[in-house]
Amino acid sequence: MVQRARIRLLSTSVDSLRNITEELHNISEKAGIDMKGPIPFPTRKVIIPVRKSPCGNGTQTWEHYEMKIHKRLIDLDADEKAMHLLMRLTVPDDIRIEVELA
Repeated sequence: MVQRARIRLLSTSVDSLRNITEELHNISEKAGIDMKGPIPFPTRKVIIPVRKSPCGNGTQTWEHYEMKIHKRLIDLDADEKAMHLLMRLTVPDDIRIEVELA
């Protein structure tokens, strides 16, 4: 039975996610293993309302700031060569990566 690695990627930038998934695809081709994904999950919107007036007096006017969090899921066969290449992968600061062996 082959062990599987489930990789979860979270980022605020779609382009960074696309670059990392391409690198993971290249790793799977080099190691000769199966890769399933990337499976996109629903984008989470975080909306933060902020008062425009710094002192709190005056009319109640609000500004709304929005941040979108994009998620992807990738399943890889976890052999020794692939996991070594995965651990050597340089991940940008705006990407959060979680690796789970199943």
